[in-house]
Amino acid sequence: MLSRKGIIPEEYVLTRLAEDPAEPRYRARERRARFVSKKGNCNVAHKNIREQGRFLQDVFTTLVDLKWPHTLLIFTMSFLCSWLLFAMAWWLIAFAHGDLAPGESDIVPCITSIHSFSSAFLFSIEVQVTIGFGGRMVTEECPLAILVLIVQNIVGLMVNAIMLGCIFMKTAQAHRRAETLIFSKHAVIALRHGRLCFMLRVGDLRKSMIISATIHMQVVRKTTSPEGEVVPLHQVDIPMENGVGGNSIFLVAPLIIYHVIDTNSPLYDLAPSDLHHHQDLEIIVILEGVVETTGITTQARTSYLADEILWGQRFVPIVTEEDGRYSVDYSKFGNTIKVPTPLCTARQLDEDRSLLDALTLASARGPLRKRSVAMAKAKAKFSISPDSLP
Repeated sequence: MLSRKGIIPEEYVLTRLAEDPAEPRYRARERRARFVSKKGNCNVAHKNIREQGRFLQDVFTTLVDLKWPHTLLIFTMSFLCSWLLFAMAWWLIAFAHGDLAPGESDIVPCITSIHSFSSAFLFSIEVQVTIGFGGRMVTEECPLAILVLIVQNIVGLMVNAIMLGCIFMKTAQAHRRAETLIFSKHAVIALRHGRLCFMLRVGDLRKSMIISATIHMQVVRKTTSPEGEVVPLHQVDIPMENGVGGNSIFLVAPLIIYHVIDTNSPLYDLAPSDLHHHQDLEIIVILEGVVETTGITTQARTSYLADEILWGQRFVPIVTEEDGRYSVDYSKFGNTIKVPTPLCTARQLDEDRSLLDALTLASARGPLRKRSVAMAKAKAKFSISPDSLP
């Protein structure tokens, strides 16, 4: 409905619909807290930080990390405070020199046309932002006024550089580019080249490329050491494979990234039944690269809990060749289909390869059985003899 009204482009609406298939959800137990959200935000709260002064040692990063209302407030107050500070300095210089005394027109003032604090404030603004209306100016009568003029110009340049740089960095932050780097809502586990593989799909909605893109994956779970130490967030790196090889990817079109579940994988003993009861399993995927247009390094993150991993399914193809070019149908970005997959762990499959042979034989008999059923239906419907059938 939103796409019909022109509020949201239709392709984005279809993408979101495709990523939300009607899958059974198990809510018997409360879902564990995510370490990384689906949008890539880290779900960590920092409390009881005693050394708050460390943040002031890196003022620029602190200003960039602030929320927009706080940044705009500091931006406004930095200019107002500098204007008021130097307005007070100009007013004191004029007061000490006697420029504010009425009836003494024969005295050469330090600053012309300064009669009150309001006129000193206006002169402070004119000096710092280099407006120069022409009504007020510094004379050579007071060397102190010339010194204050130099200091205010230097301070004004520093304030402009820091605050404008802070605003630029906030508007050009790397996570803005990550909004168009998308991951499939669900991950899947299925056979590929005779091995169980953990697979996900990643894509880029923009035409501008991500240069030197790399992808990493970690398993985060709660573990207990042999000495009894409880590690609530134990992170284990596991290798990711792709069509190019290694962790580097050429993200021009959506790619299916997969991890082979072998003896070195932390998913080696993961069974289909564990996906609905293994509440301490979370798989974090990190995509990092350099933005082609700005040269800024960006990073996109997502995570998959146990109930977001679909066993025995595979992503449908979305890249086709049309009119001499490749076309990507993002409406099917998150769609999956069921495929024959052994309902056992990777360890059990390696120990007993007959499970894979039986699955292959059953898959080969499937099309023959369907053909026999179709032939039987044809004979019953059209009442034709078996000799006339091919």
